[in-house]
Amino acid sequence: MSNLIDGVQAKPLRVIPDERGRLMEILRCDDALFSQFGQVYMTTAYPGVVKGWHYHKVQTDNMAVVRGMMKLVLFDSREHSPTHGKVNEFFFGEHQPLLIQIPPLVFHGFKAVSECEAIVINIPTMPYNYKEPDEFRVHPHDNDIPYKWDRNDG
Repeated sequence: MSNLIDGVQAKPLRVIPDERGRLMEILRCDDALFSQFGQVYMTTAYPGVVKGWHYHKVQTDNMAVVRGMMKLVLFDSREHSPTHGKVNEFFFGEHQPLLIQIPPLVFHGFKAVSECEAIVINIPTMPYNYKEPDEFRVHPHDNDIPYKWDRNDG
């Protein structure tokens, strides 16, 4: 995958099916993109729902969709980044198994684009700090990010 925001990585995930079901490894400590472990959590979105925008100052996110399909959008607002102002859009999930690594200070949000509730597994590098969360949000539609969440028919 080329033309990614500086620091963003995408790893194709291998699905191993057999007569019992399937197995998919998401992130391993011996992966080239692994840095450290904070926690593992699951979040979901109902069809058509947008969850975004937010960024982290310290933590790196490692996201994979394990049910349904998501549109993940990233925006690089870092002033000194070589990809400042760039937008990346990923469609990932059951039909395109990927792990997307999102570095600190890159805005991100996602929208469920499947007909079912989409389930995301995130493996951030830091555990959630309930007293001082490393999470900074802007409104999903009313903001300065050059992206519209509308469906692109055509």
